[in-house]
Amino acid sequence: MPPYPIRCLSKDCQKLAEYKIASRWSDGVTSELKTYSLCCDDCLAQAYRDSKRRLAACRMTSAESVEPPGIYQLDRGSRDKQLQRLSDLERKLDSAT
Repeated sequence: MPPYPIRCLSKDCQKLAEYKIASRWSDGVTSELKTYSLCCDDCLAQAYRDSKRRLAACRMTSAESVEPPGIYQLDRGSRDKQLQRLSDLERKLDSAT
């Protein structure tokens, strides 16, 4: 059976997701990527801006740490540690705001 398609999570969008927007989170013991969005190219800029607003509103304990949101190339079947971070794209979007 072929894998199911991953769709963009932006409202009313049915395109296939191309990106994962996530932050590296840790509680001092464990570390993982916390997902803000899975989105297509058309919805990327808005989803990236929204992720930064959500991070700013996030409450954490003193043991927790979280990095700024990053954009990762979504690669079905790959684990988070294997995803390629798209730092150039992040800088481009950051400079546009």
